[in-house]
Amino acid sequence: MDATTIGFGLGAIVGLILALTGAGGGILAVPLLVFGLHLSIAEAAPVGLIAVGLASALGAGLGLREGIVRYRAAALVGSIGMLVAPLGVWLAHIVPGRPLAIAFSMVLAYVGLRMFRQSRAEAVEAEICRPACVVNSSTGRLSWTAPCARALAGTGALSGLLSGLLGVGGGFVIVPALTRFSDLAPRSILATSLAVITLVSIGSVAAAAAHGGVAWGIAIPFALGAALALLLGRQIASRVAGARLQQAFALACWCVAMLLAVRVITSAAA
Repeated sequence: MDATTIGFGLGAIVGLILALTGAGGGILAVPLLVFGLHLSIAEAAPVGLIAVGLASALGAGLGLREGIVRYRAAALVGSIGMLVAPLGVWLAHIVPGRPLAIAFSMVLAYVGLRMFRQSRAEAVEAEICRPACVVNSSTGRLSWTAPCARALAGTGALSGLLSGLLGVGGGFVIVPALTRFSDLAPRSILATSLAVITLVSIGSVAAAAAHGGVAWGIAIPFALGAALALLLGRQIASRVAGARLQQAFALACWCVAMLLAVRVITSAAA
């Protein structure tokens, strides 16, 4: 098969994972491109982000239609992420490939651990103290305070840096942060996270394109495959999602993280 067909198929896998696991599932986009099309981390990052960004935009659009996206919070987190993303892209072009791959494998292992703990209901997300961002019961909107703005800005900066550096959407950062710092409902957190990922992905891809680092011939079919699979996957997500699925995703993250690390070690020894 040619690269276009393979890219479309790999993108479909990413879209299905996103539909079944929610924000954070797109972290497997880069490893799939690395192993499936033999791209480097720096080459795969913007390609993966185009697919994740497009799929997230579809999900965020559906959330906006349902009225569950906190668009002001998403705009703040996303705009900060867009500003910081070019720094991550710049670092990705100067950091050697092996340390970058090791960093990605560590992030992947962390995502797998968090997903596994969540599936076992062992992750403690609730804070004893009042969260920084609280929904006003009379207006139904977030009450903006300085601590709330700082928490959201910090979340945007971290997600933007990781997005540009490693090509991850940042859902594994945004969702836990919104859960910790706000009292938003889970569906609202997920939809808002997808809106943020869309904005941050735009910033990262634009910065990568400015460096001439986007393989559009692979990126376009990869993104189309992800978008179509996401729409189809949403139809079955409610029937198959659950603890077992989360544990399977965690196991997949650990396996891919180990494969990446082994690949780096063996290439260094060769």
